[in-house]
Amino acid sequence: MALLGIGGWQRRWIADDGLIVLRTVRNLLAGNGPVFNEGERVETNTSAAWTYIVWFFSWLSQARLEYVVLTITIVVSLAAIVFAMLGAARLWGGARSSLLLPAGVLVYIAVPPARDYVTSGLESGLVICWLGLLWWQLIRWSHAERVRLPGFFGLVFLAGLAPLIRPEMTLVGGLALLMIFLAPLPTTRLRPIVLRALIVAVAGVVPMCYQIWRMGYYGLPYPNTAVAKDAGGAKWGQGFTYLWNLVGPYYLWVPLLVLLVAGVFAARSARVASREAARANPETESAEPVSTVLRVRTWLRSPSAVVTLVLVSAVILVVYALRVGGDFMHGRMLLPQLFLLLLPVSVIPIRLPPHGLRSSTVTDWSFAVVLVALLGTAGWALFAANTTAIKTGTKISASGIVDERIYYVINTGHDHPILAEDYLDYARIRPMVEDIANNPNGGLLLNSASFMSWYVAPPPLPIPDGGAGHTVYFLNLGMTSMNVPLNVRVIDQMGLAYPLAAHTDRLTDGRIGHDKSLYPDWVVVDTGMVDRKPWMPWYMDEKWVAQARTAMSCPTTQALLISYRDPLTFERFRHNLRHALGFAKYRIDRVPKYEIERCGLVDPFPEPVLPPR
Repeated sequence: MALLGIGGWQRRWIADDGLIVLRTVRNLLAGNGPVFNEGERVETNTSAAWTYIVWFFSWLSQARLEYVVLTITIVVSLAAIVFAMLGAARLWGGARSSLLLPAGVLVYIAVPPARDYVTSGLESGLVICWLGLLWWQLIRWSHAERVRLPGFFGLVFLAGLAPLIRPEMTLVGGLALLMIFLAPLPTTRLRPIVLRALIVAVAGVVPMCYQIWRMGYYGLPYPNTAVAKDAGGAKWGQGFTYLWNLVGPYYLWVPLLVLLVAGVFAARSARVASREAARANPETESAEPVSTVLRVRTWLRSPSAVVTLVLVSAVILVVYALRVGGDFMHGRMLLPQLFLLLLPVSVIPIRLPPHGLRSSTVTDWSFAVVLVALLGTAGWALFAANTTAIKTGTKISASGIVDERIYYVINTGHDHPILAEDYLDYARIRPMVEDIANNPNGGLLLNSASFMSWYVAPPPLPIPDGGAGHTVYFLNLGMTSMNVPLNVRVIDQMGLAYPLAAHTDRLTDGRIGHDKSLYPDWVVVDTGMVDRKPWMPWYMDEKWVAQARTAMSCPTTQALLISYRDPLTFERFRHNLRHALGFAKYRIDRVPKYEIERCGLVDPFPEPVLPPR
């Protein structure tokens, strides 16, 4: 825990995506609701639990948001390591004749991305903390001679929180709940059918209530980030590139293989010790035959079943990450899978031969195999901890994967970019703040090729009192939104905070995690800014803007916009609830002309019909 704390503190920072979370928290604290822009119900944070945890402690402490989230991320990351080791210690029985030594946790800590995301402001620490706590509680449940109902339902409630921790964690929580549901139930006066009904109710009460509220409030069955990144899409090639980007540079397969062998030998030694203890203390066993179904159900409440659960979950989540193409942040999306794989060997027991080394048998010498494995793992950890996987920190390689922390450290000039103003030194951010101040009438800010200026599309006359308001259209939502007031609307090309962009089709060869890019012509129409030259930026076409205006009149597109912009009434909530699945599937073409054709509208600039030859 100390090693991870020191390593995480040395690499402390808050990512641009971490600042996105804080923009929503700012709106919650201001009374605008869990939104990114006031008046637009868009869920820009993938982890609902993380949003409300940060909000609660920010409300409680009244401290600066960046410091609040920095503290929380460190605490949950360190707690994850503790839970992992407690669970593994319980798994191995905590034998008094054994020495429990860190193994898998050393591997996790040694991987540089694991230390990068101890802070970062993202939910990474919360995810592994939840996984570690669930692992520990499942192991305790599997070992308990008598399961008490309060602890049992606490475990059920914890597993049920999975979709709020992160949507893909539903797999882990769902499998855990299925195992608990099918395993032998605690001894109680309640009938089994009542107890199983209570399991469903306790596990589902919070996630189901939130899901109903999410569909009615946001008009989507999952966070808007899943739409923007097409979480159901397939980019297998990029996924394997992402996997090797983590495994290859650190030779990560080496400690995984070594610890697998060590775990097998340690388990074999534990079984031998258990059999010897059983022979020394014989107990009367029932001679009655046991059915296969009962044996399977009994096995489900065993440590080996819990180990199988975490390993199978890890493999399935790796396959899912491969399918969607991974991520653009080096290693981040594979850290939970790595953590799951290492949970059973977080610590490994070394059992000395009971009768001394000279009288030991081949079986007794399993401790030597485990000891060599531990020494090898420690040596690998020293190598990996000082390895840099991505050599270029100032630019993004062809793979689209970047060491996010180093990238922002170099491009902001701050060793620890934590506060929002640290990002003012990132390209275009300080000029953006200045241009907003220099244009009190409002306008649409579009980034230019220059790092030192923005194009400002002005609002039409007459200008209302107080100005027409500002809208910033830029990819880096976090640093942008946290350096402007809440009344400045901030939206992005890929659609994390802008559903119109999120619902465009995915670019086939786009950078992973950034493979949507809505043309600014749509935004000029949507914000109602002047759509004529010379007030528009030079690179925009009046014809395209006119076509975008026609394309936006598509009835389904209008229904989508209304779903999150109209005032929230009971009728609006009910309508959103009924149509959330349809909105999630809806896609538009980012080229206005093609979108007009798709929707069956009349093009204001039809192609001339050539006469036949």
